[in-house]
Amino acid sequence: MKHSILLAAGLLSYNYALATEEKITVYGHKTGLIGDAISASSGIIGQGEIQDRPMLRSAEMLELIPGMAVTQHSGSGKANQYFIRGFNLDHGTDFATNIDGMPINMRSHGHGQGYTDLNFIIPETISTISYQKGSYDAHQGDFSTAGSANFHLSNNLQHQQLSLTLGEDNYLRSVALGSTQLSKGNVTGAVEWQTYQGPWQDIDEDVNKKNALIRYAGTAFNGDLSITAMAYDNSWNSADQIPQRAVTQGLISELGSLDTTVGGDSSRYSLSANWKSQNWKVNAYVIDYDLNLFSNFSYYLNDPINGDQFQQSDARVISGSTISYQFETENSWLPMQHTTGVEIRNDDISKVGLYNTKAQQYLTTVREDSVNETSYAAFWQSKLSLSTNLQASLGLRYDYFSADVNSNNSANTGDADDDLLGLKASINYLFSDNLAAYANWGQSFHSNDARGSTITLDPVTLDDAEQVDLLVKSEGSEIGFRYFDEQNFNISAAFWWLELDSELLFVGDAGNTEPSDASKRYGLEVSAYYWFNQSLSLDAEISLTHSRLDIDGPNNKIEGAVPVVASSGINWHITEQWHSSLRVRHIGERILTDDDSQRSDPLTVVNGLVSYQQTHWKVSFELLNILDSNDHDIDYYYASRLQGEAEAGVEDNHFHPIEPRTARLSFNWLF
Repeated sequence: MKHSILLAAGLLSYNYALATEEKITVYGHKTGLIGDAISASSGIIGQGEIQDRPMLRSAEMLELIPGMAVTQHSGSGKANQYFIRGFNLDHGTDFATNIDGMPINMRSHGHGQGYTDLNFIIPETISTISYQKGSYDAHQGDFSTAGSANFHLSNNLQHQQLSLTLGEDNYLRSVALGSTQLSKGNVTGAVEWQTYQGPWQDIDEDVNKKNALIRYAGTAFNGDLSITAMAYDNSWNSADQIPQRAVTQGLISELGSLDTTVGGDSSRYSLSANWKSQNWKVNAYVIDYDLNLFSNFSYYLNDPINGDQFQQSDARVISGSTISYQFETENSWLPMQHTTGVEIRNDDISKVGLYNTKAQQYLTTVREDSVNETSYAAFWQSKLSLSTNLQASLGLRYDYFSADVNSNNSANTGDADDDLLGLKASINYLFSDNLAAYANWGQSFHSNDARGSTITLDPVTLDDAEQVDLLVKSEGSEIGFRYFDEQNFNISAAFWWLELDSELLFVGDAGNTEPSDASKRYGLEVSAYYWFNQSLSLDAEISLTHSRLDIDGPNNKIEGAVPVVASSGINWHITEQWHSSLRVRHIGERILTDDDSQRSDPLTVVNGLVSYQQTHWKVSFELLNILDSNDHDIDYYYASRLQGEAEAGVEDNHFHPIEPRTARLSFNWLF
């Protein structure tokens, strides 16, 4: 006799026969990682949980990582705002992401270092997301200070599918997925089209997002081969962050805009290949990327006549490869598994520019550069079985970066190089099949914008400018445990600390990130899942963080640091056909100034989903921001100037509200 137990937010599907060995098939958040995970805070997320999570934006897939929060401070086409382990990551400064071996973070980007735009990903094409918080594995390199996430594309679709989603504010999303056998493999194709006007009163977002993917996965050269082509194109208008005083004075509403001519367009085209044999892994990719972004965060502070609108442009080709070899050495007393590899990445940036504009019309050039930045890495990771219950891993990674900058101001033209050697170590002890303890330590880094490593004159004031290191080192560790009773309850907890040689902070009126002082963080994370019965489950996650700059005096607070991120959800499979999910996310008061005199209000939002499924079709209803909260997605505190105000401007809180309650209805045809 067979039956299934649907497991909580993790959505593990247990299928077992009473008289046979237990079999576990992962459709969602793989919580039972005892004996497999490198740390208490690593995990795997499956397609089942992605499709059953109510989400406003596709980038909220990352919120499936416990302790991660995803918001937005501008238009829908722009990269999202990310928070984890006390970091306001802006658009990705200290959290590394890749998809099937292709890096997503952008180096020396026009809008900010580490820029991570996930809009090119079609969520239905993702099979799993594996994540690690902290950097304790030798595979983790640039931007992995706070952790990393790896998106894995599906080789075999569970269904061929047509989907249509309709929502308020003229939201429309259509998706088609299909696959067919070809020779010794399988070809998968997917397309997505999304339009959206948004709830804003003074601006129509006019989102026009198009995605396409074609992928071959099969066998070749005595191994597994996949070749993937992806295409993304998007254009949008932006409802940017606004000053509180403009709302208080009645100039605009909380859903209004002061500059209604900002927005952008972006594209990303890529070709990648992955090959894996028993011992070898080879990955290669090439990406063509463009962005034009128009913003105005200070209004009339710098130019009282034309206003402060500016354009940030980025055009580049990224290419790279990773080759690794895995082998084992067996001694009677110490079995070991080793992985060694090399990486290369080149960012050929033909143009990264900053321009003054008015209503998206060019006025003057602030700075325009071309950058050629190349990195080389070599790594070694060894896993040691010290006993039946005790395992350890040791890792060594070396990174070398070189950059050539050609600037429109010859004083800022130059070249720079830097290198770092990082060590990583982990140990875990299996007390039983249900309980394991972990201890981890690792060194990592983020790269700085190459233009900052060659600059000598400020492009605006022409004053002397201080150069920054190309690479910034970090060091962190954690201790934790996992417990999983294989029936009803799963919990993991980790206490961690992290030191960073130079913090990357978002500068609100400039729309960019800048290096700052060294920093220290420590915190506690707890994730728990409980299955009441076959149909009802509950999950809860909380992350508590203490973050400070490593300087003396009262001005040592990290602007944008988030002390609390929490979420909880309940999943109820009402019948075999009916499923419901209700989730709440909370982000605590964010520090807005280095003396902690200004803090944001907390953010709490509740989302829900109900679906009904038959064999060949499914209908889903999402209600997002159920309580119609008017909390803020993001807050910054800086000076801006409205027309008629003093020349020096006014220090004020600038915010972007979360979107009002909105309903969406999806129809899915499954073949």
